[in-house]
Amino acid sequence: MAPRSDPSARPPSPRDAAVTILRPRDAEGALHTFVAVFLTAAGIWLSSRSSWAAWFGGQIVFAISFVKWFSLLHEAGHHTLFATRGLNTLAGHLASVISVLPYTSWKAIHRMHHKWTGFQDKDPTTSSLVPRPLGAFERAAINIAWRAWIPLFSFLYRAQSFWHLPRLFRLFPDARARRAFVVNAIALLALYAAAFVFVGPLAMLRLFGLGLFLGFAWMDVIMLSQHTHIPLELSHGADVAPIPAPEQAPYTRSLRFSWFLSTFVLTGFDAHELHHVFPFVPGPRLRNIPWTPPNEAPAWAWIRAAKAVPAEVFLFKNRSTSGLSI
Repeated sequence: MAPRSDPSARPPSPRDAAVTILRPRDAEGALHTFVAVFLTAAGIWLSSRSSWAAWFGGQIVFAISFVKWFSLLHEAGHHTLFATRGLNTLAGHLASVISVLPYTSWKAIHRMHHKWTGFQDKDPTTSSLVPRPLGAFERAAINIAWRAWIPLFSFLYRAQSFWHLPRLFRLFPDARARRAFVVNAIALLALYAAAFVFVGPLAMLRLFGLGLFLGFAWMDVIMLSQHTHIPLELSHGADVAPIPAPEQAPYTRSLRFSWFLSTFVLTGFDAHELHHVFPFVPGPRLRNIPWTPPNEAPAWAWIRAAKAVPAEVFLFKNRSTSGLSI
């Protein structure tokens, strides 16, 4: 674990001119939203064709659109997709439909994630991976799912963090926040129910089933790459101070994809160290910041290496305890 005082782990000051000019633009947000809408429409159109080849191609395109929408949900939640705040809210709720994530609970949990990054037991998105004994069934389930690209973790990520109202109520006691969580969850469920009624379950499965599965499987890798198998601190229930954003890079990992994939599919979501240090910079322009993150890894090589490790090791250990360099 890199010490917080290590100068090599510190990026340029946010006051650097190269950073302060990288602000959201409505035109840029509109472009990325158009890309997501186009991919979704193309995926649905291809998937509705009678040709099996067209259907399969449509599912691939829809899976890509799923990843794109998730990245836009993330950008909108940070108000870095558009300069206009209301457009971020609109885009965030739109993206939440495809992402299967209520936007209000996403924003609340994600704010807490950024506040407590580095403390595994205080970050609500990593606390379930605090090292603990695993039962035989749990060990087998996670190992098989990880090895076979079954998106168990994306499902649990949503169910445990963003749809779990009792947990949300424990984390956020404010009555107004609780009402917002309930209303947003009910609205999404009603929308999904209406789609099943008017489109039909078999048609829904044909149009979205495989694409959602593939999108979830891909996001398993992306999400788990960011803070898993990295030495993190534990508060053990003590009253600790959050780690400041400029010092969060040692607790985060980035993957380097091609410029095209990073910009137009992931919307910069792969530049995760830069994002944690500069959360106010739009994702597609994070790599314009003149700093090389210490934990950045070539994407495809890292994915192959991580998939070769049993999930029980990858998820519940870190580089210090496993001896692995991933």
